[in-house]
Amino acid sequence: MTNPRDTLDAQDPTLLLSHAVAAARQGRAEGGIPIGAALVADGRVVATGYNKRVQMGSAIRHGETDALENAGRQPASVYARSTMVTTLSPCDMCTGAILLYKIPRVVIGENRTFLGGEDLLRSRGVEIIVLDDAECVAMMEEFIAAQPQLWNEDIGEPD
Repeated sequence: MTNPRDTLDAQDPTLLLSHAVAAARQGRAEGGIPIGAALVADGRVVATGYNKRVQMGSAIRHGETDALENAGRQPASVYARSTMVTTLSPCDMCTGAILLYKIPRVVIGENRTFLGGEDLLRSRGVEIIVLDDAECVAMMEEFIAAQPQLWNEDIGEPD
C-alpha cells in the first residue's frame, strides 16, 4: 500500500494513475482481477485498493470500494475534495459509492474494455478524466483473454 504521507501533484492524472496501476498489479500477482484504485486528497494518497473478489471471496471488493475501505472513516470534507483514481471505468456499484461520498473528480485509466457509469457521474457534476492508458488496456485485455469466465463473473455477465 502506498504511504499516505507521500505528497504528489494532484493535478497530474498520469502520476495519480501510477498508484492505481501498482495496486492492480498487486491484485493480479495474488491471482485476482487486475483493477486498482487510489483515493487522493490534498496532494496525498489517502489509500489504495484493488479488486479482491477472488482473494476474499467477496461480492463487493472492487478496486474503488477497497480503496474506500482502506481509507477508513473520513470526514465528508475529505471526500468532497478528493479524486478517485481507477485503472478501469467504474461499474455501477463503484459509481454509486463515488456519488454517495460526493467525490468530485475521477481519473480513469481506460474504458475500452469496460465502460461503466461515466455518463451518470458526469450528469451529477463529477469531473471525469479518461487517460486511455496503454498499460491499463493491456492489463485488462490480457486478463480477459486468459480468464473470460472470471471476468464475466466480475462484471455480472450471465454464464
